[in-house]
Amino acid sequence: MNRVQITVNGQTLVGNSHQHLLEQLEHAGLAPEYQCRNGVCGACRCKLDNGSVDQKDAMAYLSAGEILTCQSTPLSDVELTFDYQLVTRAKAVNE
Repeated sequence: MNRVQITVNGQTLVGNSHQHLLEQLEHAGLAPEYQCRNGVCGACRCKLDNGSVDQKDAMAYLSAGEILTCQSTPLSDVELTFDYQLVTRAKAVNE
């Protein structure tokens, strides 16, 4: 497992290069918007400001420079920007 640095709206966390970004953000206590988790709805889209990802095929429309966090795995350190302020959720005791 390769460690990568994920910066989201200026907040930096440590991630890995084998899980989708959406899962990693949730594990870190962030709550990005999503609906389908399979690349159809586009609710989890964000701007990839820096770095590279492996993004699986998706049906949602994306503008240049945008990715779907549910379909993207980081290949390097990445910087992401969401158009909204991410909510931080409290972690359960078992997490």
